[in-house]
Amino acid sequence: MPSRNCGYYTAKYDFANKTHNIFLVQHLNLLKNMTVAEAKSLLATCSFTEQETWTDLGCGNGIFAYALAELLAKGSSIYAIDKQKQHLSQTHNQISILFNQANFSDETLNIKPLNGILMANSLHFIANPEKLINRLENYFASDNKKWIIIEYDHFLASQWEPYPMPFDKLKTLFKQLGYTTTRKIAERKSVFGGKMYAAFFCK
Repeated sequence: MPSRNCGYYTAKYDFANKTHNIFLVQHLNLLKNMTVAEAKSLLATCSFTEQETWTDLGCGNGIFAYALAELLAKGSSIYAIDKQKQHLSQTHNQISILFNQANFSDETLNIKPLNGILMANSLHFIANPEKLINRLENYFASDNKKWIIIEYDHFLASQWEPYPMPFDKLKTLFKQLGYTTTRKIAERKSVFGGKMYAAFFCK
C-alpha cells in the first residue's frame, strides 16, 4: 500500500476500497496545497520584536515553519520536528530552520531552550494532550511559555483526526494548566465544513 506523508501522520491508502478514501485524500491535499501566505494569515496578529527560538512540532513540508519565519525577528531560529524525513530550506526570511527527525509525542528532542511551540494540525493525533503539554513545558527557556496551535473547530473524530481539539476545549485545557492568555487569533473556512482556527496561549 502506498503512503503519503502528512506531517505528523502518515496515511495509508487502500485503492481497492473506494468508500473511505475520499475525505482522507481531501484532508491531505488541503495541507499539501496550503501556501505560505495562507498559513501566515493565520499567524499574522502575532508580534515578535526580539530574537526567539521556536519549534514546529509535526512540521510536515514546513509551510507553517516558513510562515512563522516571516514573522519572527531577525536572528531567530526554528526547530522543525517531524517523525518522517522532510527536506526543508535551512533558512527562510533570514531565519534559521533546523530539521530534526523525531516523534515529538514520546521521544526526547535535541533542541535548545525555547521561547515558543507551534503545533499545526498535529495535536489532534495525541490521546492525552495534557500529559504532552506538561512534558513539552520542560523545553521552555523561562516561565514565559508561548504556544501557537492550529486545529479544526469541531468535535467530529475520524481516522485522520482521532482526537479533535475544538477551540473551547483547548482553551479550557490551557486555563487548567495555568495559562493566563488564551485567545483565538484567526480562523478560516475548512473544506470539510466548519473552520480551521489558530490560537495563542501564554503563561
